[in-house]
Amino acid sequence: MLGNSIKENIAEVEKIIDEECSKAGRNRNEVTLIAVSKTKPVEMLQEAYDAGCRDFGENKVQELVDKYEVLPKDIRWHMIGHLQRNKVKYIVDKVYMIHSVDSLRLAEEISKEAVKKRVDVNILIEVNVANEETKFGVSCEEAKKLVMDIAKLPNLKVKGLMTIAPFVENAEENRDIFKKLNKLAVDIAREKVDNIFMETLSMGMSGDYPVAVSEGATYVRVGTSIFGIRKGI
Repeated sequence: MLGNSIKENIAEVEKIIDEECSKAGRNRNEVTLIAVSKTKPVEMLQEAYDAGCRDFGENKVQELVDKYEVLPKDIRWHMIGHLQRNKVKYIVDKVYMIHSVDSLRLAEEISKEAVKKRVDVNILIEVNVANEETKFGVSCEEAKKLVMDIAKLPNLKVKGLMTIAPFVENAEENRDIFKKLNKLAVDIAREKVDNIFMETLSMGMSGDYPVAVSEGATYVRVGTSIFGIRKGI
């Protein structure tokens, strides 16, 4: 697959998403493909844009800002990497969604900068479902309280949850991870708290996105299957 053009790769990924939605009895419109473009040059992003991609995911603030300046303005930028509080001010008015909110202090900083810039910011709470020591994110047990605390902050919209599943050879091994995140979102939604919307589940990457779609993902973050192997990072 990766010998193909970016356009062909996107078509292939979209086809697999179609098939998984069909098998799961889901509406295809519920799932959005985020092209994970970290470390990729602007020319490759433009190629993906020309093939119909409008959602791009970046890991680093500076890279997101640089690409934001030169690429079409109808792109929806997703901050999917760990976000440091001192970098928040550079992106609050540029991102469509921040996927990686994992502490009240970070949420407070995003809220403060959003108020300053008079924007509303869509955020997801990052949950470390697998409890991996090397990953960011709150535990499943801490997630509900964090969501409730963040919901009180101005200019933030808690849209759902995100997880980064373990790297596995067999994608089926991550099915339980995706199931747990979906169940957690349902549990939190049942509380019916103002400013908490649990319609977004950001889960699944190149190695396991078909399984994630079958378990309720609304965003899949796919890089390698679109752009090829990253070099150097």
